[in-house]
Amino acid sequence: MRKVAVLGVGMTKFSGKQTKTAVELLAEAAMDAINESNLKPKDIQALFVGNGLGDFSEGQMQPQAFVADYIGAFNIPANRYENACASSSAAFRDAFMWVASGFYDIVLVGGAETAAKMGTPLATRTFAMGSDSRYESPCGLTFPGVFGLLTHLYSKKYGIPLEKLKQQMAQVSINSHYYGARNAKAHFRKEITMDDAMNSAMVSQPLQLYDCCPFSDGGSAVILASEEKAKKLTNKPVYVVGVGQASAGNLMSQKDYLPRIRSRELASKQAYDMAKLGPKDIDVIELHDCFSIATIIALESVGIFEYGKSGEAVMKGETKIGGKIAVNPSGGLKAKGHPIGATGTAQVYEIVKQLRGECGERQVEGAKVGMTDTLGGDGGTICNAILQRGW
Repeated sequence: MRKVAVLGVGMTKFSGKQTKTAVELLAEAAMDAINESNLKPKDIQALFVGNGLGDFSEGQMQPQAFVADYIGAFNIPANRYENACASSSAAFRDAFMWVASGFYDIVLVGGAETAAKMGTPLATRTFAMGSDSRYESPCGLTFPGVFGLLTHLYSKKYGIPLEKLKQQMAQVSINSHYYGARNAKAHFRKEITMDDAMNSAMVSQPLQLYDCCPFSDGGSAVILASEEKAKKLTNKPVYVVGVGQASAGNLMSQKDYLPRIRSRELASKQAYDMAKLGPKDIDVIELHDCFSIATIIALESVGIFEYGKSGEAVMKGETKIGGKIAVNPSGGLKAKGHPIGATGTAQVYEIVKQLRGECGERQVEGAKVGMTDTLGGDGGTICNAILQRGW
């Protein structure tokens, strides 16, 4: 397999109720990535797009074809990926493999979503379609419900009093909002306090308002190229050195592992093995913090902290910039926002910017290796990627 580099990245501002369509948002991010790569649209050989809910939010199927046309990459192969919240992460993994195999030299991968315009009731209902539509959704289970249940299970399994765990979760959200306030593209640019988090409205016991990420609209894009092409186009290549993906069934089928997410353990191991690196080598990680408890669970599943210990690490400041590992310096899904089709490649956007040293006030100094982690559904799809500075 050939080495694959990220040439350029692009991302719109994430926010609620954008006036632009998903096609327009992705086209905007794509053109930024193309221009940053010193390319023209005609240089793009294929397009891979993550979009989960376009059929419902806009009544728009095959947005990928219209994006290719909008940006002037006429008649190229264009495919859409629907892997719930991991849609563009799965697209990124496949795009990487197409370039690594030698079939393509330059591809565009990205995602977009306009879930916020649906409003909370419809968005909640459509998000819940990422669960099992036969055995979970009819019971009224939504994702706040899923992660509320996981919170209780985590508390019981590791013997952590629920009130103590809620404080650890609140600190996760405080950290995310601190970095989101320093990210010009973030949905929420406001810091919060422990009192704000602990006294906010209840959503799904024990999850409160500030434990939950927002419905967001936005687009993100990445240009991948072979090493040979990259050397001609940039003096700051960021290489994709490892990828992994795994799947799982509904929560009942995962009962032997929960609150651990077995598919995440397998996907991250694939990425580590391919990269010939381990958790201790990661300087910065963008992980899937759709809910504050998701951060605590994910940090353990990818091997950063021992099981049952990541909440303590958060309270000690080990997940802040300057700590053991910088976690979600973008603000994460919690504060940066979560337009589900765009989330995976938005995570790549942040890691690339961090490895280039372009993040200003929230820069992780000396970052050489970064990781992304994206969860689709309640563990149904997990994608991980590891990127490394190439100079």
